[in-house]
Amino acid sequence: MTVLDEILATKRDEVTVLHQPKTRSSITAAALAAPPALGLAARIREKRVDGRLGVIAEFKRRSPSRGDLAPDLDVATTIEKYVTGGAAALSVLTDAPFFGGTAADLQSARVAAPATPIIRKDFIIDPVQVYESVGLGADAVLLIVAAIPDNELLADLLALTEELGRDALVEVHSEIELERALQLEAAIIGVNARDLGTFSEDLKGSEILVSRIPGAVLAIAESAIKTVDDAIRMGESGFDAILVGETFARASDPSATVASFASVMVKPRS
Repeated sequence: MTVLDEILATKRDEVTVLHQPKTRSSITAAALAAPPALGLAARIREKRVDGRLGVIAEFKRRSPSRGDLAPDLDVATTIEKYVTGGAAALSVLTDAPFFGGTAADLQSARVAAPATPIIRKDFIIDPVQVYESVGLGADAVLLIVAAIPDNELLADLLALTEELGRDALVEVHSEIELERALQLEAAIIGVNARDLGTFSEDLKGSEILVSRIPGAVLAIAESAIKTVDDAIRMGESGFDAILVGETFARASDPSATVASFASVMVKPRS
């Protein structure tokens, strides 16, 4: 059993709880009462006006591959520093067992950064989680193609996300997954350099995949981006933005670190 298999088994248990009638009713009501979203795609395109690489700064305490990164990281303080550094958007991990996140982290981030788009980063496999994400204050949700093998379900989750006025970051790891995302006309595609089976990382694979993403689709590089040189490499290969977690979490000066990544230029894709 891979790490992804373990995560998804836990997630299915969580979804069962969310489907309890009173819980589901409360989740749906909160989503329908949520204010309009801040557009993730629109914000990244704003950053592209001057040719800069968009930076999505991720709030992350731990990971299955690295263990504890910054277990005592304070949400509000950290998020404010990311925004001060020029983050185009934020990503907040809400998975507890494997990443040390909580739904409360997302809610706290929303309060700390009322004018910055926030992605809920979790393993979404059921529509009820999309409603939950909106109710918690997310402007966008992560849909991991590898975690949703059924094409019809993936299409339904993407459609629901759009119906609720949110953006979807559709994450791929391979050519086959990229083809699925393109067939569904995903507007934002994240290319993750990390293999979810082994958790090994390879930026070369990301460079190959981004060359196959049409210029009209926003391309986000995820994982294995540890230095400004890595960010430059992703910008030169044609990515519109990068999503960075570990480096910012460990930084002694998060604002300055984010700013240094946000100064990178982008080479547009055709």
